[in-house]
Amino acid sequence: MHQSASAEASRPAESSVVARYDAVKVDCGHKPCQLCGRVLKAGTTEHHLIPRRCHRNKWFKKRFSREEMHRTISICRDCHRFIHRVVPREKELGRYYNSIERLLDHSQIRDFVAWVAKRR
Repeated sequence: MHQSASAEASRPAESSVVARYDAVKVDCGHKPCQLCGRVLKAGTTEHHLIPRRCHRNKWFKKRFSREEMHRTISICRDCHRFIHRVVPREKELGRYYNSIERLLDHSQIRDFVAWVAKRR
């Protein structure tokens, strides 16, 4: 069934990162990094947006559903290492950087992603 133009207009626009990730067709079978968009031979790793160590914490249990707690993103090793280097405290990662948009709001992560995306 077709949706009306007004229904499509009222739908929130996808972020450019998510749209770029969905648009990439990869012949070698590797997923592109959801942050920098690179496709590497080493593939990607899964980053838990809410670290697993926080899943039993009452603060997180009150604020996030089970599905939200287990949500991951596929990112390259370079981006993954950098995230954990810049924000080493897992509770801080889970509380303040629990989405792609929030990760990219961190100035150092945003600058790194922009820089590493140029390094094909």
